[in-house]
Amino acid sequence: MAFTAILRRSATRTSAIGSLAARLLIGGSKQGPVQSRSTAAPAAAADSSSRWFYSFGQRCGRGFATGRTTSADEALLEIIVSEIEAAKETEETAQLEELPPEFPFKIEDNPREETITLTREYNGETIRVEVSMPDLVTGEHEDGDADDEEPAQNSIPLIVSVVKKDGPSLEFSCTAFSDDIDIDSLSLKYPDAPADVIAYEGPDFSDLDENLQKGFLKYLEARGIKPSVTNFLYEYMIRKDSREYLQWLQDVKKFVSA
Repeated sequence: MAFTAILRRSATRTSAIGSLAARLLIGGSKQGPVQSRSTAAPAAAADSSSRWFYSFGQRCGRGFATGRTTSADEALLEIIVSEIEAAKETEETAQLEELPPEFPFKIEDNPREETITLTREYNGETIRVEVSMPDLVTGEHEDGDADDEEPAQNSIPLIVSVVKKDGPSLEFSCTAFSDDIDIDSLSLKYPDAPADVIAYEGPDFSDLDENLQKGFLKYLEARGIKPSVTNFLYEYMIRKDSREYLQWLQDVKKFVSA
């Protein structure tokens, strides 16, 4: 904006100088035809100068804009490189714990994905667990009444599917804490159910009879969903988050520097 204003002022001054020159020449001329030619020449020169300044301003403006973009890119790359080095140091110091005894699942962990998948076979069933990034508690409370409530805990979300061969599956949405596992909801899934049909998924899990709730928790525990497993998964996902962040930084760096 400031540069454009300078150009406009320069063009205005040039036009003013041309007009002044025209008036002087008109005043110094004696008559008619000569006076008319003297008036036309400075005006044309002023107009030509104005067009030159405008063209020059456009070229410079494009150059300055390009310079700003390049400078911003270089500054961003410096920050990204610094962050990559810090992330590498964190990754090097983080060593994954060994699998807990009798860990029953096979882990499928794909780069650039936020979840991992666990699978196992159990008494003719296929158990599939989708594990998401953990929910971390920062210790900050959003309101003043938080002291009266139970302290929040770090947790990890799980979707557990128990699949019968060629039949329906029972899907549990769970939240795993350090010492226990909560079932948030469960639903029965039919593979041949029409997509446009909204199936009845049962009552809220918390509304079920307490003994029924405990029975479902024992049901999951028998299939490998227990604190010794979920605590390992929590640590695993913490480290995966670090790996994915490093990978993301490297991908962004490659994009910006291309």
